[in-house]
Amino acid sequence: MSLEGKVILLTGGTGSFGQKFTEVALKEHNPKKIRIFSRGELLQVQMERKFNDDRLVFFIGDIRDSERLDRAMTGVDIVIHAAALKHVPIAEYNPIEAIRTNIDGSINVVNSAINRCVSKVFAISSDKACHPVNLYGMTKAVMEKLFVQGNVYSRQKTKLSCVRYGNVVGSRGSVIPVFKEQKETGIVTITDERMTRFWITLDQGVHFVINCIEAMRGGEIFIPKIPSVKVVDLADTIAPECNRIITGIRPGEKLHETLLTEDEARHSREHEDYFVIHPEFPYWNKESYLDMTGWEIPEGFSYTSDKNWMWLTKEELREIVNC
Repeated sequence: MSLEGKVILLTGGTGSFGQKFTEVALKEHNPKKIRIFSRGELLQVQMERKFNDDRLVFFIGDIRDSERLDRAMTGVDIVIHAAALKHVPIAEYNPIEAIRTNIDGSINVVNSAINRCVSKVFAISSDKACHPVNLYGMTKAVMEKLFVQGNVYSRQKTKLSCVRYGNVVGSRGSVIPVFKEQKETGIVTITDERMTRFWITLDQGVHFVINCIEAMRGGEIFIPKIPSVKVVDLADTIAPECNRIITGIRPGEKLHETLLTEDEARHSREHEDYFVIHPEFPYWNKESYLDMTGWEIPEGFSYTSDKNWMWLTKEELREIVNC
């Protein structure tokens, strides 16, 4: 299923991903409508003025509100679920609110999509869902399970899948704006000089999601092969003349990130540019996957930011962050 001529609902549609997805979809895929579902009145007004396109429809709403979500989902072909509370410290300080949005809200998305017979539902996850050490990562891990196992409820009439990728360049949670602000003070703070992260641009993330929506059969978690970056290289690229202060790893922070664990690799397939985690439980309809492409992953393999075979150089980072 391509996006052309389709009605798409985008939860969290005024966020960084939603803005870029809307831009790409309108320019390259000619959807019938894109429904922007979010809580931010001002952001919706700004987005409406920015795009000035009759194919956009704006819904003020919260994914915690199942009735409003159900209304917005009427007549929708594809749902992309990007709404979430994403900042690690905020989720730790407001754990119940994070659960109500990231877990309870995701339950509402799954239920409404099944009830409204939406064809495909695709959720945006995070590398922090792998071996989660903070509440945000734990809520994303639960969200993934909800979307994978949601296919059992829908009996494949509504297909639900996920994407899992790393830090997004230019997103609201990116460290780049922080380093740029600190550059003006002459001091850059780094939690640990050994720290590494996966790195993906918004444009890459959006195009990967669109390709996965076309390929999905329901129940998969798609993982792109993306480069890693050393946080010290990023700081040196943005603020090379600044003094560096090491503050120590923050609560709920990892030294390195994981996108695919050893246990998940046992029921995954590798492709040229991505991995796919397939459903593993015996009650799953395996017939849909008998013609799986790709190749088996060796025993003991895991995909982590510190053992990646792709690394961004300082020159590549300079081009990405426009320094």
